[in-house]
Amino acid sequence: MSAQPSFDDGLDRLEALVQQLESGSLGLEEALVRFEEGVQLSQALQKQLADAQRRVEVLKAGLGGEYRAEPLDDAKDPR
Repeated sequence: MSAQPSFDDGLDRLEALVQQLESGSLGLEEALVRFEEGVQLSQALQKQLADAQRRVEVLKAGLGGEYRAEPLDDAKDPR
């Protein structure tokens, strides 16, 4: 069983795969293998982001025990 790469390592690998695919230097079979790896890596990275967002929301829970989900960014609606 292989260990899951860190988010940063996974993102670096995904960027490398995209560059390889965009270069046009790969044959069809090799491009398909790289594309499949990229799709799987993208899904794993999205899961890591969702998990991190849930952890942030839990950490932002109010001290009185109530749960308050807040946006991750500090941008406030100007309305």
